[in-house]
Formats: sequence, structure tokens, C-alpha cells
Amino acid sequence: MKPLLPAANPSTWLGVMGGGQLGRMFAQAAQAMGFKVAVLEPAADCPAGQVAERLVEAGYTDAAGLDALASQCAAVTTEFENVPADSLSKLAQQVFVAPNAHGVSVAQDRIAEKSFFVACADKSGVMPAPHKVIASQQDIDTIADDLLPGILKTVRMGYDGKGQVRVRTREDVRAAFESMGKVTCLLEKMLPLAYEVSVLTARGHDGASVVYPIAENVHRDGILFTTTVPGPNVSSACAQKAQDAARAIVAELGYVGVLCIEFFVLVDGSLVVNEMAPRPHNSGHYTIDACVTSQFAQQVRAMACLPLGDVRQHSPAVMLNILGDVWFDGDSQTMREPAWDRVLALPGANLHLYGKDDPRRGRKMGHVTFVAPTLAEAQRQFEAACTILGIAL
Repeated sequence: MKPLLPAANPSTWLGVMGGGQLGRMFAQAAQAMGFKVAVLEPAADCPAGQVAERLVEAGYTDAAGLDALASQCAAVTTEFENVPADSLSKLAQQVFVAPNAHGVSVAQDRIAEKSFFVACADKSGVMPAPHKVIASQQDIDTIADDLLPGILKTVRMGYDGKGQVRVRTREDVRAAFESMGKVTCLLEKMLPLAYEVSVLTARGHDGASVVYPIAENVHRDGILFTTTVPGPNVSSACAQKAQDAARAIVAELGYVGVLCIEFFVLVDGSLVVNEMAPRPHNSGHYTIDACVTSQFAQQVRAMACLPLGDVRQHSPAVMLNILGDVWFDGDSQTMREPAWDRVLALPGANLHLYGKDDPRRGRKMGHVTFVAPTLAEAQRQFEAACTILGIAL
């Protein structure tokens, strides 16, 4: 496929499957580069649809909707990993799709994902945590003693801590398996975790790849709370190993687009690959304000077969996820608008709200990225914002 050059053809359209906040930020990046954007999404008032030039209001498997997207666009991408791979295959019969159905299908199935990580371990130098497929009571009976305690995860559709239960005994596994409706699950051994990092990488249609600086993440209740870059605990050796592993994984997958790979760093310093997301990632939002090329501009470049952008980080950054909780006064049901004016008065604060009009506890509503000449200063402004917003540190 030849590069798509919007300057030569201002009517060049790019398509995105999914209408959430990632699609919204993708659309804004694509528009800044001269493209027009069409979004396929069943919900009419979606974040991406609010900014895109066209919203194809249809389900992800709707044949007419897929045909409309393909006929409008020169290339199509996805903004979340649970878009049906079959739909991407159908689109690929008419238009360039990045990432392709294979890459997405591996990432959206934990069994396929773990099998892939094991298969390319010789090249990546990393392995996933010990694990076992749980599809029946017999599988529970044969769990090895050293696999517990662990985390039981549904094979498909889990995100932000959903579809996951911590288990210590076989009886815990039985109860969790029952509570999940006896769908096929994966039991992963709990390891002595020091911290988690995510590695944002991108690969072009020509095989060229880039890797962003390593991000250190903190989660609360299964949802990303903060991302700090450079990671305060990440050694240069650990960063190099994670970046090398990411390059090997994205190449082995034959992937085109932005891919985020999450790793565990154990207390002994060893690295374990956890999972991957075939799209821009929450932990990569800092790139909008702190890097030469944002993860969304990189996604546009990759799917348009343009040269990949410079991934240099020009400022240390701390990204804070904004959940619907900050619209509520403590534990009460009383709602009020957060003090955005006070947050924006903080040096280096960059506010991004996603256009969602229904704040709910635990719902991602936006993020704030703090950039500064030093990481210590960015962290101070992050702490000040938490105080303003009533977020416990």
C-alpha cells in the first residue's frame, strides 16, 4: 500500500472501529494531520462520534455498517481490542486494516495470547506467569499446588479489573468459576510483584518499529490510577530488556500499528510479560503532552503507511486518570463539578476530558498529565491536583 498523503488529497478518510475516548483522541490526531475520520459505533452519543466528520451508527458486525466504513475510508483501525476479528477480516477484503484481524484475535483471547508469548520467548527473552486453562471441574481438580495462590481470569472480554478474581485455594477457584458462569478461564500464578510497567511500541507496514520510554503504572481496584515516565523504579537494564522484548513481540506478531505490552517486574528484578492491547493505551496518554509524537499520531502514521514519528520524551510526566468519583462529594451521592480551574492553575497541568455526560464512580471520564522540567516537580503538581480533587494519595 502506498502512503496516504492528506495534503495532496484533503478528502482522504480514515476509519476507526469503536467510539470511545481512544477513538476520540485518534480522530483529533488524524484531523490535525489533514485526514477526515469516520467512526463505526452503535451508540449515537459517543466520545469519538462527537468529533469525527462521520458516525456510522451500527453494530460491530453489521454488514451494511462495515460496507459503509470500507467504502468511505482508505484505511481502518480499531480503538479497543474486543472488536470482532471477523469484522476486521471482512473490512480487509475492501480496505487496508491495521492492526489486522490476526493481531487483534491473539490479544483478545488470553489463551492465544499466553501461547503466543511462550512461542516467541526465545526471541523476546521473557515468559508469562505460570498458568493453566480452567474449562471444567476436572481442570480444577488437577491444579498444581504451586500454581496457587493465583488470579482466575475470563479468557475473553476482561478489562479494568473486570472478569478477574483472586483465589488462594481450589475451593476458591471452584467458587469463582461458578460465579463467572463456568466460562473458560485462565488461572495465573500470583508472583512477587515489585511494580508494573507498560511498553508502548509501534510498527510500520515496512517492518520499521519504535519503542517509547518505559512507563511505570499504579492501579487501584483494577483500574489504572497513575502512569509515571520515566518510571522512578525502572533501571536502565530493565528498560532495555523491556524495549528489546517489545520489539521482538511486535515483529513476531507481524503487527502494523500501535501495540501496548504490559510487563511485571518482580522483586528479584526479573521481567514477566503479562498482556498486550492492540491499540493505543491508557498508560500512553502522557505521550500527547510529553513526547514529540503522541501515541495517537503514531497510530495515524502506521495505518496511513507514513514514516513512524519521533518517540523522544521532551518532559518528565505524571498522568492521573480522572474517574467519575471526583464529581461526587466524598461518599455521598451529592454531585458537583470538580474544580478544574484550580487544577489548571497548577504549572504543567494538561486536562483532557472525554465528552462523557454521565459521571459514574469508576468510569473513566478523562485524564490530567503533569509535565515539568524534573520528575519531582511533576509529581508535586500531581499531588496538589489530588488534594484539589479529593483523591486520596
